[in-house]
Amino acid sequence: MNRVCKSAVFTLLALAVSGQASSQDVFIYPQKGQSAEQQDKDKYECYNWAKDNSGFDPMAAPTTGSAPPRTEEKSYGVLKGAAVGAVGGKVFGSSKKTTRTAAAAGGLLGGVRQHQHNSREQQKVDDWERREASRYANNRSNYNRAYAACLEGRGYTVK
Repeated sequence: MNRVCKSAVFTLLALAVSGQASSQDVFIYPQKGQSAEQQDKDKYECYNWAKDNSGFDPMAAPTTGSAPPRTEEKSYGVLKGAAVGAVGGKVFGSSKKTTRTAAAAGGLLGGVRQHQHNSREQQKVDDWERREASRYANNRSNYNRAYAACLEGRGYTVK
């Protein structure tokens, strides 16, 4: 499993755990004197109704809505830049000092380019993780609203 997938699974599991904690913070008060047995039945039926109507199941393992972004393998920007610089220094210069200087400059430019590339790749992953976390939170919120509406319709106060 690559780093992106591991990160995505961790993010979604963290959301699931925090979502379960928030669902346990819901207080349901029977306004019509419903028995404990009736409350359990109503909770179960409302769970199914909310799941069917929202398309979200809080009991299911979290999944992603889209594939993680494809990331390119890290290349050796510094080494490539140094090699190109050394060749250029050898071709256009006549001394070893010119070749070394060109290799150092090429290595520096290669390192800068590699850093920029790595930053862009990481930004893609970060953006995807934010979109997935937002999608999960939105789906969870829709489920919670449907669940509360169902229970309120059956004579409960939901806080």
